[in-house]
Amino acid sequence: MVKPSIIILLKPNLTLLLTLFSFTGLAQTIKPDSTKKLEEVTVKGYYNSHSLLRSVSAVTLIDSSLIGNQQNSSLVSTLNTVPGVRMEERSPGSYRLSLRGSLLRSPFGIRNIKIYIDDFPLTDAGGNTYLNALDVSAVGMMEIYKGPEASIFGANTGGAILINPPIINHNEINISAIGGSYGLLHQTASIKQQYKKYSFSFSEGYQRSDGYRQNSAMGRKYFQTLQQWNYSNAGSLKAFAFYSDLNYETPGGLTAAQLDQNPKLARPATPTLPGAISQQAAIYNKTIFGGIANSYQINRQLKHVIALFTSYTDFKNPFITNYEKRYESTLGLRTFLEYAQAKEDIKFNAQIGLESSATKSQIKNFNNNGGEPTAMQASDRLKADQDFVYFRLNFDINNKFLIELASSLNFFSYNYESYFPVTIATKERQFNTQFMPKAALSYLIANNLSIRASVSKGYSTPTIAEVRSSDNNINNDLQAESGWNYELGLRYKTGNNRFYANGNIFHYELKNAIVRRLNQNDAEYFINAGGTKQEGIELEAAIWIIRNSSSFLTGLQLRSNYTRSHFRFEDFVNGSTSYSGNKLTGVPENILVSNLEFNFPKAFYLFVQHNYTSTIPLNDANTVFAKRYHLVEAKAGIKNLRLSRTHLDLFAGLNNLLNVDYSLGNDLNAANGRYFNPAPGINFYTGLSIKL
Repeated sequence: MVKPSIIILLKPNLTLLLTLFSFTGLAQTIKPDSTKKLEEVTVKGYYNSHSLLRSVSAVTLIDSSLIGNQQNSSLVSTLNTVPGVRMEERSPGSYRLSLRGSLLRSPFGIRNIKIYIDDFPLTDAGGNTYLNALDVSAVGMMEIYKGPEASIFGANTGGAILINPPIINHNEINISAIGGSYGLLHQTASIKQQYKKYSFSFSEGYQRSDGYRQNSAMGRKYFQTLQQWNYSNAGSLKAFAFYSDLNYETPGGLTAAQLDQNPKLARPATPTLPGAISQQAAIYNKTIFGGIANSYQINRQLKHVIALFTSYTDFKNPFITNYEKRYESTLGLRTFLEYAQAKEDIKFNAQIGLESSATKSQIKNFNNNGGEPTAMQASDRLKADQDFVYFRLNFDINNKFLIELASSLNFFSYNYESYFPVTIATKERQFNTQFMPKAALSYLIANNLSIRASVSKGYSTPTIAEVRSSDNNINNDLQAESGWNYELGLRYKTGNNRFYANGNIFHYELKNAIVRRLNQNDAEYFINAGGTKQEGIELEAAIWIIRNSSSFLTGLQLRSNYTRSHFRFEDFVNGSTSYSGNKLTGVPENILVSNLEFNFPKAFYLFVQHNYTSTIPLNDANTVFAKRYHLVEAKAGIKNLRLSRTHLDLFAGLNNLLNVDYSLGNDLNAANGRYFNPAPGINFYTGLSIKL
């Protein structure tokens, strides 16, 4: 069970960082009663069971206890506790996510990161992921892989996230409700039932908020089910599905002058363009997703897994200058064959697999007349095909030396045809086949100390949303970005798990980096920006100050992570202007997140978290920066209050305790200086969870 700890690093310098790095590694602090669970956790992307201490990858686990310490209506604070990860929410429901700095490609939504839910890719063949379609209650645990993982998960240069739904290990009914500032209401209900060979869960969630700013209300209705049938000792069949009806208003960016005038404003009208309110700027996303997977242990050495998945999205976006309607459908499969052999001093594991998916997109743009589509501007159809085959070898020698060799062959193409304003017959663009290797190892220096190293190549093709962006043009000049990543890591834990420390240092050179641009009408387009040189340090440590005490304070846990991102443009010339050597847009150089949990008798607790984020460059020229900020959050409550067979959890929380002015997500390279999306000041929430 992951619990918080802290390291105080107010003005870190290189000497201090290297000193701390000398005894750190990548893992999580765990309670004594959950040590066995975490050490035996299976990393689903590899279908290999290794303790976190010995993992060859920069992987971090987030379990339900860590999610439960944060506000349950958003994943932002939870994911921002992981070093190297930055999640933003420009307005309620509008997620952006980066692993080691990929926000340049993401005006909204998530790109350049491969995300799976259970055994199924949530990322479509066109490279887009609707993470905000999920209710937080749909997430039981997350595995976060930082750095390119194209060798196993296909096209990505940022990393991969595997989302596991809540496990079904007992019968349970759970109902919860949260209310808070700005009209926040989040209600969930779920039922889990387990029989001898069959288990199922159904859950639903409803969330709404009026938002802090004008034109920033959101609402989401969510339904999910997971069904599993163990039809024999060797085989199991699983079905997973969800339906999400999400809508959120988009207030738009403000200039510095508008921000000073009134941070609650939506983007106002100009002499040439209407404002966000009059155009009813918003996102409407209805998505249905489903998959079925079969796992079969053929014999002691051979195992086969196959998963089929499909999705359909009805997406509408009334914007300042147009009204876009998008209909997307995806169909695909992922399958692999695994061979495992164990001898006295060596364990061998091999996988060969395939993932194939296709996404069809029908995109139409209209004039926007006060939130109603009128005359057509453009109509296009695109189809993306994303396929890769992979091969992975894993050697475990004397339970000390772990070696992983993996590679994939990646295939990507898209075809398109236009119907309006000009008819264009079907054309196809085929990208060159890409070989993506990875070599990684870890060595157990002592029972409690390990060292690891890896080299891997990342590869990410332009997404359909970048090829056919809101300027209504199909851009066939965009190239895939790729690059080599080199990293080292150390992991350390004490024998009694009282102290845990971890760290990474990496060097990543990315070529043909894709970046976003806006024209004067705020219509976006994308270009290749030459390259980036990304060097970083990620540190995390945890310590139990007090544990299992019988005094007034029964437990005190402290946790902290620090991210240093020295990211720079290289060989980047836009027109006659060179940005080489400038800081990478949208990436803060220093982030420090620290939290504490106080445990008292009778299951009372207090959780406090502090987030320091340094200044953030908002344009490629590095002439405009967002201010640094200190964000403090607190949550208190009582767990497992029993009334007969009913368990109650009561809690209340405060966000932005210091009432600081900041933007949790800025518009990068914004036209006419509209960079800022102000976040709310101090605000509260309170909630109740009932478990039967």
